[in-house]
Amino acid sequence: MDERRRIIVGLGNPGKQYANNRHNAGFMVVDRLADRHGLKFTRMMNKGIVALGEIEGHKVALVKPQTFMNLSGDSVAPIFRFYKAAPGDLLVVYDELDLPEGQLRLRPKGGAGGHNGMKSIIARLGSEEFPRLRVGVGRPPGRRDPKDFLLDDFTPAELAMLDSVFDRAIEGIRRWLTDGIDNAMNFVNKPIGDE
Repeated sequence: MDERRRIIVGLGNPGKQYANNRHNAGFMVVDRLADRHGLKFTRMMNKGIVALGEIEGHKVALVKPQTFMNLSGDSVAPIFRFYKAAPGDLLVVYDELDLPEGQLRLRPKGGAGGHNGMKSIIARLGSEEFPRLRVGVGRPPGRRDPKDFLLDDFTPAELAMLDSVFDRAIEGIRRWLTDGIDNAMNFVNKPIGDE
């Protein structure tokens, strides 16, 4: 058993009305990860709902901040400090406008890239040195405001397509836990169909 606790954060907005929004792709991935491993979001902690348990011998805390996206750091930073985690033990999953819909990108560190949830986490942690898994939602058509586009629900066709994408994200997280960031990046960042 790995005694370090890895913190896997999915970003989104709390509330049923936001559940299927593009902006909630991070919540959707960690919900599926929890379901796959029999973990339950039963604990409220530092403005987040948390599922504690283990995945393949690794202690994990799955976290869904309940602060709304722009204040995600108000939940993530105190939880990160509570578990005395190292930056490499934190993984944040979130939606990305600048990736085509359904594409995944895993990186060991980096800036916020305009994502307000990530801006908040980086500001509250005082560091960009933690892994992140971005789920591509694509850019809005025409001159549509990206903020409105992100708060729209995925269409049924998009959700059907994302089913395999979310499974791929979960496998990437599993590899990050068991084999490290490089192995996980080699899997996640390959173009789909290159396996």
